[in-house]
Amino acid sequence: MNSIPNRGEFLGHPKGLFLLFGTEMWERFGYYGMRAILVLYLVAQVQNGGFGWTNADALSLYGTFTMAVYLTPLFGGWLADNVLGQRKAIIIGGILMASGHFIMGIPHSVVAGQEENVFYIGLALLCIGNGLFKPNISSMVGDLYEDGDKRRDGAFTVFYMGINIGGVFGPLVAGYVASEINWQAGFVAAGIGMVISVIMQMLLSKKYLGDIGVVPAAKLSQQQSESGTKEPLTKVEKDRIRVIFTMSVFSIIFWMGFEQAGGLMNLFANDYTDRMLMGYEIPASWFQSLNSIFVIIFAPIVAMIWLKLDKREPNSPVKFAIGLVFLALGFLTMMFALMTEGAAPGGTLQISMMWLVLFYLFHTLGELCLSPIGLSMVSKLAPLRLASLLMGIWFLCTAVASKIAGFVGSFIGDGQEAMGNAMGIFIGLGVTALLSALAMYLLSNKLVDWMHGAEGDNEPQTQAHYLEKELEVTGERQ
Repeated sequence: MNSIPNRGEFLGHPKGLFLLFGTEMWERFGYYGMRAILVLYLVAQVQNGGFGWTNADALSLYGTFTMAVYLTPLFGGWLADNVLGQRKAIIIGGILMASGHFIMGIPHSVVAGQEENVFYIGLALLCIGNGLFKPNISSMVGDLYEDGDKRRDGAFTVFYMGINIGGVFGPLVAGYVASEINWQAGFVAAGIGMVISVIMQMLLSKKYLGDIGVVPAAKLSQQQSESGTKEPLTKVEKDRIRVIFTMSVFSIIFWMGFEQAGGLMNLFANDYTDRMLMGYEIPASWFQSLNSIFVIIFAPIVAMIWLKLDKREPNSPVKFAIGLVFLALGFLTMMFALMTEGAAPGGTLQISMMWLVLFYLFHTLGELCLSPIGLSMVSKLAPLRLASLLMGIWFLCTAVASKIAGFVGSFIGDGQEAMGNAMGIFIGLGVTALLSALAMYLLSNKLVDWMHGAEGDNEPQTQAHYLEKELEVTGERQ
């Protein structure tokens, strides 16, 4: 077993928590900063330092990239558990991600004729590094505490805030640098955040984390021999697996709509939104910070609402349905914006920024209803011997949703037809979300029955509990 280091406390928690907080915050700063400018860079004209891709091609690549972001942790987690250990995996992953950022930041003039090949190398390094980093750092948070330590819930809430602080400032800084200097400088700014993350971990982990994450988990568990034969699945286990599969499928609908943020909605903010405020044009990439800002503001409020409802707190499938309704409201907002806003002098529709703010607000509220409880339910319901496999299926569904999101967004097209196509996309996604919400609501009682008591008769859970369950597995809020 890992020994828990005694290196003193800060604000009532081990100092190692704040090392992990900072490591994750700077990594998310880099990742979300890069993501905020990725699609905008791809569609920017060549003379403006971009690739001049069509919207469809850029969104297709974005969908493939986000799919890989959810698939590579399956392999990275296995390598950490069986070969590297979590600490080595985090450092190697961080170095690869920093390299990816900096390679994407190489000026086109330096690699003339090979710009796209170099870009793909950088993107591949980001995906591989993310796979090693993402699934491992959050599990180390729990290792700082003894079993039964009541501070554990609060620790994951602190860690969760680190993720969102990085998510706020990454797009703001990288987006500003990209707009004021060039795209490559924006990627370099993201890479600097990743370097800070790695340096913090390399210099301070031994002092504040002790031997946590040094030895691969598989070696630590070798002493626990598996005696006995494998038993067939019981009826209760089969029913609970049905719930996992059902909720995983419905999660595809949610993430398919939610992941329009970094792709379709990023282009929409850039091309079809009036971003002037007191004489200053707000960079389109800055809107990518809204989700994290709203999470920080509303996560405690949502948690308070669930606690106030007490026995009337909705069960998990109903919360899924509520999340899908909020998703639909976001797209309804954009439909209303397209129908009511007028065209700019040049003939191109320019909607108010407030419509995008409302869009991200509704989608964040949906995320807070669905995302934390989703992975919590998988971890509750999965039979122990199939837990990793079923969690992998959840990740697979999220990866599929990300690819579908890019495919759906690519139908926006270019030029004058884009507005009509956007309306069609918003209607399609909104109606799909509403129908899915209705179906989930109608299935909710049956799903609770199939849980066979795992729902605890609607016993109230804190938002910190749900965040802990999510972060134990993913280290990421979505």
